[in-house]
Formats: sequence, C-alpha cells, structure tokens
Amino acid sequence: MKINDKIVYDIAIIGGGFSGMCCAYILAKEGYKVALVEKNIQLGGSLQIFSRDKKILDTGLHYIGGYDEGENLYQLFSYFGLKDTLQTKRMDDNGYDYVSFSDGRKYAHAMGYDNFINSLCKDFPDEEKAIHRFCDKLKEYCQKFPLYDLSNKITDDYFNEELRNENAWDYIASITENKTLRNVLAGNNMLYAGIKEKTPMFVHALIFNSYICGSYKIVTGGAQLIKQFASNIRKAGADIYTHKQITGATYKENREISQLLLENGECITALKYISAIHPNETISLLGNDRFSHAWVNRVKQMDQTVSAFLVQITFKPKSFPYMNYNMYHFFNDDVWDTINYTEDNWPLSFFVFTPVPLKDPQYAESISVMCYMKSDDVAQWKDSFNTTTHPSNRSESYQEFKRRKEEKVLEKLETLFPEIRKAILNVYSSTPLTFKDYTASTDGSIYGVLKDSNAPLKSMLQPRTKIPNLWLTGQNIVFHGILGTAISALLTCFEFTDKKELLKKINPEKNHIQT
Repeated sequence: MKINDKIVYDIAIIGGGFSGMCCAYILAKEGYKVALVEKNIQLGGSLQIFSRDKKILDTGLHYIGGYDEGENLYQLFSYFGLKDTLQTKRMDDNGYDYVSFSDGRKYAHAMGYDNFINSLCKDFPDEEKAIHRFCDKLKEYCQKFPLYDLSNKITDDYFNEELRNENAWDYIASITENKTLRNVLAGNNMLYAGIKEKTPMFVHALIFNSYICGSYKIVTGGAQLIKQFASNIRKAGADIYTHKQITGATYKENREISQLLLENGECITALKYISAIHPNETISLLGNDRFSHAWVNRVKQMDQTVSAFLVQITFKPKSFPYMNYNMYHFFNDDVWDTINYTEDNWPLSFFVFTPVPLKDPQYAESISVMCYMKSDDVAQWKDSFNTTTHPSNRSESYQEFKRRKEEKVLEKLETLFPEIRKAILNVYSSTPLTFKDYTASTDGSIYGVLKDSNAPLKSMLQPRTKIPNLWLTGQNIVFHGILGTAISALLTCFEFTDKKELLKKINPEKNHIQT
C-alpha cells in the first residue's frame, strides 16, 4: 500500500508484532486514526510463519493459554473479534505438557488445578503438601498482579517492586527437597528462558497459570491468527503498511517526532508514536541523542534472554503420530542448567511440538523442535542479513554449521522417537541470526529483556519515554507471549484512553461494579 503523505495520523505504531497489532486495534476502536507500520512482508513478529513442502510452519506460536471460557486470553480474544472465528484445538486435559528425562521418566502437567494436583500427587504421593503450596502460590500471584485478571482494581500499582523480587528457583526449592519434583514444577521454563539465579516467580506463575487454565493450539498457528487479526484491525479503521522499513525520523523544535522516514523515500506523519519493537532497536532508529544518556545506558546494559535453534521437520504422509501435547525433554538432571551447554553436549534440552494436522487427525504433518542457542555460537556471521524482503545468501560455512546442528538434534530426537528418520520428508532450521533479522531483537533474543528478581525495576521499562510524543509497548514492558504482549498493549493504551472504560469493554463481568 502506498502511503498518502498528506495524511496526518493521530498515532503511528512502529512494528507489527502482536503488541503493535493489539495497540492498533484498541486505539482504532477508541476513535483514533492509526497507522501500523511493519518492515517485513508479514505482520506478527515472532508469530510469523513460512511454508515448506505445502505445509505451514510456525516460528513462535505453538500454543496459547488462558483460553477457557472467562479466562484472560479468552476475554481479550473476544474483544479483538477473534474468539468466534479462530479455529482452535483444546490440548489433552490429562497432559497438555510433559516433562521428560533421558532415563525414561515422564510427568504430566494436567489442565485444571484439581486435575493438575491429582496427577502430580500420583507421581509424588509424599509431596501433596508441596504441590498444593505451589498451586496456591500461582493463584496468589495471579490475584495480586495488576491487569492479569483484566480488572481495574490495582492497575496504578503495576510497577510494584514487591511483586517482582521473589525468585522462582528459590521458592520452588523452599517447598520441597525432592529434586525430581523441583524439576517437574520448573520443567516448562523454556517458555521464558529461565535463569536459576534471576528468573522471578511472577514470570513463572503468570505463564504457568495460563496454561493450566486452558491450553489450546491454533489451527494453522500464526497464519490464521495474524490474518484474522489484521482483517479486524482494518475493519476497526486502522491503516496497515507492511514491507515498509523505517530508517529514521525528523523532529520538531520541542523534541517531538515530526515524521517517520522510510527506506523507499516515503514518510509517515502522526501526532503521537508508539514503538512496539525492541528498545535497543528503537534507540538505533531514532538516535541515542533523543533519549537521556542514563536511559540509553540502562537499556543497553539490560540482559537479554537467550536465543534458539529451531528445527522444523516435515513428514511423509501418515508416517508420524500426532501429539496433542508438548514435550519438554531434558538430557541432564537440572532443568535450570540446560542453557549452560558445551559444544560436545548440546543440546541439553528441547521443546517438541506437533501442529494440528489439516488432513488426517491421527498423523502429524510436521514437528518443531526448539533448543537453546547462544548468539555467540553464530557470531562469525553476525554481520550477515537475510530476510524475504532483503534476501542474501549466507556463506557455505554457515550452511554447514546448520547441517551439523540439525544432525545433533536429530540424533537426540531419536532417543525419544527411534523411528523418526523413516518419517522425515525434509528438515529446515533457524538460528539466532534468523530471529535477529526478522524480529530485530538484540542478539536474536527469543523473549527480549531478561526479568531479574535481584533488580526487578532495573529489568523493566515503562511506556513513557523522554521523547514527548513517543511511547513504548511490547514484550519488554510486561512479559512476552500472546498474553504478555496483549497486556503490555493495554498498559500503553491507557496513556490514550480511559482505562476503566476500556477494561469494562474487554471484561465487563469483572469491571461492571468497579468505579
């Protein structure tokens, strides 16, 4: 879409990831004239998809939580106009996730708190008290945490440090001496790239609770979600511009942004701007000198979550059974230590997911396997860049690196599925460079800024910036994932709307009595 340079938007949003899309929808529904600007051909950020062998492969959207009726994501998707049109498949009640180990032990995370407790108590009959305490802790955080239940009761206290300084590992270790149970209760920590010494309990609690309260896969994954959401955003009145690379901005004398400058010579003019991209990328685009020196240094010194190596395998027809659950598999005895791999023992863990099949429901059409990978592992190619909008061929040494890593993953995958090679049609992979190029995250970080229980406020960013008409949103404001980025969008949109009225529209049942 060519931009009409005579249009002056109320709000222009930089970045079409899920948080940017949420902001565009909310603000357009609230009557603002909105432009959503994305550098890639696809919207969605980490939710982007690609097609191989006539199969849709997801890069980041594997399953969603909090989707049972009345839960938080259910309410958000209803407000976004997605609930009645989105095709989903509920995962297995008695095990939507499994935590497994190389010695054959396997433990279920079951849906619904009673089911979750009963399932684990069968495996750990002497640990009933600890399991109950753990679940009570999850619920406690969810009740206290602002916006999580989409009520307006304590939204002014979002940056309360006391909610963020308890460490997840420390808490879990305090309730049980059983090392296996400790591992099982933290076995899904790849959902946030957990670090034993740093990850706050609130991150573990909010994410874990959402999956206990309704885990679903979206049919065709990110493809369906982004297509339908983009349609709804346009219907709400926002303009969407894809394949538009922002290169900088012009400024007014009062330091406000005047226009966004695009690579093709076009520009976008708005009264206010929201950046939905990584804060480091925001600084690079708009200029260090436009922000305070202290803030720039603070952002640049923030630790980032690790990146990933993602293997996508397509299958021959009817050759591999569909799994209506995910697996978190570990080759060591500490689920928090798998990020500390060596060249020889990599990978120490992986996440395994099969998308909902479109043909025969009994057989998977593909499988995704995600392993941790540090950006240092691909540092020799860090200056290369390759996307569909700016294609280039990385060196043969890089391709050989990928093939070598694919083979290591396959060898370890065979320990779980001995016959898998017979089912393989093709193998594709992505490295931290892929995540960096497509999402503009620092070093290809899969979940953005690392939350730190030791310095909770230092690892958080507020929406307002020193540029008078620029705000931030995205996974670095609240937390990551579909739910985290949607809540981040709400927090940013409160700067432009009546938050109580907006929350009434999103969750009328919880907010109709609030004043």
